[in-house]
Amino acid sequence: MSDLHPGPVDQADNASGDEPLKGSAPVRWPVFIASIVGVLAIAIWTLTAREQAEAVIGELVAFVSTSFGWFYILLATVILVFVIYLGLSRFGHVRLGPDHSRPEYSTFAWASMLFAAGIGTDLMFFSVSEPVSQYLNPPVGQGETVDAAREGTVWTLFHYGITGWGMYALMGMALAYFAYRMNLPLAVRSALYPLFGRRINGLLGHTVDTATVLGTIFGVATSLGIGVVLLNAGLNIIFGIAIGTAAQIGLVALAVVMASISATTGVDKGIRFLSQLNVILAMLLAAWVLITGQTRFLLDAIVMNVGDFISMFPGMTMQTFAFSDVDEWMSLWTLFFWAWWVAWASFVGMFLARISRGRTIRQFVLGTLIIPFSYIVMWVSIFGNAALARVRGGDEEFADTVASGSGLGFFNLLQQYPLSGVVIAVAVFVGLLFYVTSADSGALVMGNLTSRLRSVQEDSAPWLRIIWAATTGLLTIGMLLVGGITTLQYATIIMGLPFSIILILVMISLWKALQVEGQRVSTTTGTRAHVLAARVEGRETWRTRLSRMTNFVTATDAKRHLDEVVFPALQEVADELNERGVPAQLVAEDGERSGARLSTDAVTFPFVYLVKLEVVPVPAYGGRMVGSRDQYARLEVHLSDGGQGYDVMGFSSTQLIHDCLDHYERHVEFLRTAD
Repeated sequence: MSDLHPGPVDQADNASGDEPLKGSAPVRWPVFIASIVGVLAIAIWTLTAREQAEAVIGELVAFVSTSFGWFYILLATVILVFVIYLGLSRFGHVRLGPDHSRPEYSTFAWASMLFAAGIGTDLMFFSVSEPVSQYLNPPVGQGETVDAAREGTVWTLFHYGITGWGMYALMGMALAYFAYRMNLPLAVRSALYPLFGRRINGLLGHTVDTATVLGTIFGVATSLGIGVVLLNAGLNIIFGIAIGTAAQIGLVALAVVMASISATTGVDKGIRFLSQLNVILAMLLAAWVLITGQTRFLLDAIVMNVGDFISMFPGMTMQTFAFSDVDEWMSLWTLFFWAWWVAWASFVGMFLARISRGRTIRQFVLGTLIIPFSYIVMWVSIFGNAALARVRGGDEEFADTVASGSGLGFFNLLQQYPLSGVVIAVAVFVGLLFYVTSADSGALVMGNLTSRLRSVQEDSAPWLRIIWAATTGLLTIGMLLVGGITTLQYATIIMGLPFSIILILVMISLWKALQVEGQRVSTTTGTRAHVLAARVEGRETWRTRLSRMTNFVTATDAKRHLDEVVFPALQEVADELNERGVPAQLVAEDGERSGARLSTDAVTFPFVYLVKLEVVPVPAYGGRMVGSRDQYARLEVHLSDGGQGYDVMGFSSTQLIHDCLDHYERHVEFLRTAD
């Protein structure tokens, strides 16, 4: 059996959090240096040898498209099927954290954050650009027909749909599982522990993280590149700022400055407020187009689009156009989007993991696949169909503007609605906020990927985020100078390929870990009756047991029992285990004597027996209390997989030792069957 728990492999990464962390997170210098050198080399090359860079990138993307196009399409489908299977399978009940953990955020707050995660300036751009482009030049069949119009919107929904969110769900689920349930660092390398064991802390882990950084930075650069083109167009309409490289470089510089300010001043609450404001403004923008435009047509179109998507999706998901010569179309659309989703998988996956502790795999899968896509269907159907109606109405100038890729198409569409000046200003503001928060979040994630985070809540040093913000800006400028959005799309296809291999390994690794999880559950079920019997058999009368169960004690009484009975009893067990050659230690929970944690130092699953003081409400059925208190103290037992739901307050030393050994016996049996 491969090691599924690192034990004491990397103390800097695996700090327990018992003591306050001092200073910034240490930098992973091998990952940082390899990543920064690689990115700077590409950025400088594109700035100093534009023609050569454009030619080489074109040749590489042609090679990847013709040789690995099938791979991208198959991979995207397999990941989606895998994620849905896990959500619906027996593993769906597994929590992303200990069994006793519960979600940190309410369902509404969690849904809102998932909702916000699916929005960006690129969606604003492509919601108008792609339906019109697919209508004018579909991959197969004749353009400018009713069928082309229907398929144009569906292709956009497909490229922004559940397939891509399946990749996000895979990474988010894996990162959350290994960080919160297996107590590993929140890093991509941790998701590969079942396959490679402690080697993830060496060259192999550095390689994985470097590939992740390179994929992420090109994904972020692509979003920033599309964002500056869109914002440049909006500023042109409002302020008359010329559309061109100079303005776009200025917008990139603005993103770098804003990300740097955020990194050094800690404006997390402000960014969170602006993100929520952004979601509200974006919904109001879509509602304005729906209400003041062709309302009946748009509602009909939304319903039709959903039906078309459901009926066409099975064929689209494995569509390689083997009998059609559409390599250029595939490179610009499906392959680009799948590579883009791959590149962003670790980025968004980390965000999803951070907000999903305590949720079950089934809740996580359903939420990440349904909630953001619901918004995307609404946005794309409203703006895409509104643009198609205008083109089909005979506005050739608008069609040419959209097809040019200048970003003016989105704002030209808004000009036909009431209060167009205000609406366009709001749209520019929404796009600007999406743009800046993407730059800020990208710098933070890349900083975290190149740091040795000592806890799940810790983030990288501010100076490191500033460096990554500046480097991303430089790369974006270089790609824009070489060939604009098309070059960014091509570079994403190329750089997404290495990380796609990591996604495959993550799938295998997560499956292997869940198989072991299933074995552990089976072992628990088979020995539970023995544990219950061993707890009481021959050690107390039933009246004594009933008295203990109905005696609701104070926290002071429980703490005294911890000090006088629990700690000495578990220390005896730890001493005996060490004497028999099993390294074990007893420590106070959270650095205080509010709990006693006995654990073994194992290279696979360590054994953990934690007795923790908890203050909870008195049961409604009553019992003997001290005074009129409505709360009482429990000494609850927790194992490595979470709370066990019973109280050992009042147990004698012998009873507690036997209870601990019952669980240890089950643990040994689990290790035997898992080998």
